[in-house]
Amino acid sequence: MKQADGRWYEIANVDEIPSPALVFYPERIEENIRRMIAVAGDAGRLRPHVKTHKTGEIVKLQLKHGIRRFKCSTIAEAEMAAAAGAPDVLLAMQPVGPAMQRLFALQRAFPATFFSAIVDAEDVIRTIARAAAAAGTKACLWLDINSGMNRTGVAPGADAGRLYRLIHQTERLTAGGLHVYDGHIHEPDPAARAAQCDREFAPVDAMIEDLRRAGLPVPAVVAGGSPTFPIHARRPGVNLSPGTTLLWDAGYGAAYADLDFLVAAVLVGRVVSKPAPGMLCLDVGTKAVASEMPQPRLSPLNVEGWRIAGHNEEHLIVEPSDASRHQPGDVVYGVPVHICPTVARYETASVIEGGRCTGEWSIAARNRRITI
Repeated sequence: MKQADGRWYEIANVDEIPSPALVFYPERIEENIRRMIAVAGDAGRLRPHVKTHKTGEIVKLQLKHGIRRFKCSTIAEAEMAAAAGAPDVLLAMQPVGPAMQRLFALQRAFPATFFSAIVDAEDVIRTIARAAAAAGTKACLWLDINSGMNRTGVAPGADAGRLYRLIHQTERLTAGGLHVYDGHIHEPDPAARAAQCDREFAPVDAMIEDLRRAGLPVPAVVAGGSPTFPIHARRPGVNLSPGTTLLWDAGYGAAYADLDFLVAAVLVGRVVSKPAPGMLCLDVGTKAVASEMPQPRLSPLNVEGWRIAGHNEEHLIVEPSDASRHQPGDVVYGVPVHICPTVARYETASVIEGGRCTGEWSIAARNRRITI
């Protein structure tokens, strides 16, 4: 991880913070926003994903720097962003079941925010059109393109073109453009990552040309996540939706040396026991840090050379290079390997400004429902 100020993470009044705790560093978040804009070339090209932080105050920081469009995964995230003042919110999850009516409820509750959603199925497109007619409104839909991740979307080509035409021609619907997420591209080598990204985006480029030749406008294309963010930034007219870049984490920091962002979220834990020689027990259990991946799930900042020996609901057992340097009650700072699901485990984050905890921010969109 590229870090300046060796002990930037230390908190002068850490004794006031119960552990385990999630802490945010707004100055570093703002620096990441500035770096995102520098990569994009213009704040207007950015549509950052809010799923990483789920926090209204971070949306407001982005608005302060001229970012006006946002992407989200849940109705709650969309509501959080709108409540923070976001003028434009894209739901990057096809609305099915109750989510469809909740999307229209968002439109009614936040008339100052323009909402849209991705789709990839004919039945869903037609159902949304009927629901919009019943609600006396319109819906803006983006066609979700599967460029190789095989999670959602439709492969670029004739069938995708047919669905896009259906959106464009159906009453009560407006075609927003194409949504292309390539979260499966994880090549650490920048050249190899760019080559794969360009190769898999080529059919999308061809499809866009086909649509335009057929007289179908493609107002916008939203592409990529954090690893492919700088690659798509080279494509004229493509909007960019990184998310992890706002807070960063140990996993991306280790995997993508070419991406220069600062860790801006840290976990605070404490040594609670020394159960055996050479061992420490911390209070950062699986309930406190994302645990969907193999160990290590946490990268220490002030404990040297640890090996994780066990991880349970409330406890993290580590074997550091020198356990004698640590005693029960000592504070341990660590960077999650995967920050997005880690944030979702906390109701609030302590805010660290000038080396001190100055308050808390609500992780409002960690819930599936806020009010709608």
